[in-house]
Amino acid sequence: MRSVGEDTFAAFGLPGTPGTDEFWAAARAPASIPDDGGWTTLFLWRGSGAASIDFESWSEPVPLRRFGDTDCWYAEVRMPARLRVTYQFRVGEEAYADPLNPVGAGGDRSIAATPDAPAQPHWPAVGADGVLPLPRTRIRWASERLGGRRTVRVHPAGGGGPVVLLLDGDDWLYLHPAMTAFDSAVASGEMPPVTLVFLPAKDREAEFACGRELWEAVRDELMPQVAETGVPADRDRLVVAGQSLGGLSALYAALEFPDLVSRVACQSPSFWWTPDAPSLADPLGGPAGGAIAARLRERPDLSGLRVAFDVGEHETRMLPHCELVETLAGQAGATVRVSRSASGHDRAGWRQALLRDVAWALAHHG
Repeated sequence: MRSVGEDTFAAFGLPGTPGTDEFWAAARAPASIPDDGGWTTLFLWRGSGAASIDFESWSEPVPLRRFGDTDCWYAEVRMPARLRVTYQFRVGEEAYADPLNPVGAGGDRSIAATPDAPAQPHWPAVGADGVLPLPRTRIRWASERLGGRRTVRVHPAGGGGPVVLLLDGDDWLYLHPAMTAFDSAVASGEMPPVTLVFLPAKDREAEFACGRELWEAVRDELMPQVAETGVPADRDRLVVAGQSLGGLSALYAALEFPDLVSRVACQSPSFWWTPDAPSLADPLGGPAGGAIAARLRERPDLSGLRVAFDVGEHETRMLPHCELVETLAGQAGATVRVSRSASGHDRAGWRQALLRDVAWALAHHG
């Protein structure tokens, strides 16, 4: 990190002397300037004590430097082209959203995007103080197979239609405004009316591993309860959308429960997974494609499956796992869509792919 003076802050469009009231009144961050094919992005924090920036699955924490003896702390972070990333400021044991950034993800996270990152239409900017709308219909699901209780919310976007089962549903309720985004996408004509079912996870590693319990419970317990809500829901055209371990689980469901799941949208799916991978020092270092690739080599008939694969273009270690599964799924007869998002392993980068790929999965009802 080079030495900094007032002229450096001015290069980012910030006038005045850092730390003064004039400076803070005009301060907007993060701010980016071109840098050798990528970007240098300035982050600012106002406070009396040392702080750092924690990025989600993209970079190690970055310590902030203090400008003189002022309350202005800053970091110039080198970012690659086309990146959208979630971050938060860490001060001691506390985590905070960026008060200078109007784009948040929950109460203690913000989202930064380089100027060349693709736009995300339909996803409104929601600040850290914003309260996201919640669907009015909810199911109190006490699962006999899975144990425990959870609240599953149901929302008919555009009046309802094919069911879109959103794994990690609480993230799409409380961190990212999926209900608003789907409403907007339906209203614009980019997808047909759908019924969103927000399924929260209680134990992601257990439930999203390649096991039958979750999907037997969805089939036999949850989907009948969705039908009983009175919300219009076409369960014969079910799309399962999942990310990371949720993406692994979504494709597993299509392989093992084809009568239930014939449309899948998965972002950055954890196709490195094998039964012993979570206990390894390097879980991603095992055989390419993991257990899913091994299952696909048995050449199941996937001619009835539509599956959209997306992975962050900055997830270099995920790519070999995903590329092999994408190829094998196509060879087994699935109709496959492959894309790469401008992100690392981060829901902020996946969310536009979520809308696009659900719409694609439903483009031909079959």
